[in-house]
Amino acid sequence: MHLTGSLLVMEIKKRFGLAVKEHRRLLKVSQEELAMRIGADQAYVSRIEAGQMNVTLETVEQVANALDTDAGNLLKLTADVGKES
Repeated sequence: MHLTGSLLVMEIKKRFGLAVKEHRRLLKVSQEELAMRIGADQAYVSRIEAGQMNVTLETVEQVANALDTDAGNLLKLTADVGKES
């Protein structure tokens, strides 16, 4: 699939959100717990996972650290979301 412009941004936000959600669930961390770890509220985490937030690189790093990984790994997970095994 070839995407351009704002459609590409929307797609990556959704894939990042799914990567966060999958990794969070793998670690058995609630949205509330993740929110506490990054100094945000549960609604913010929910919006990230729903692909509704255009997060900063700082937020990517905060979320990754809160999920016991690094930003590079979280972005790799984002790139891998939706790929068939």
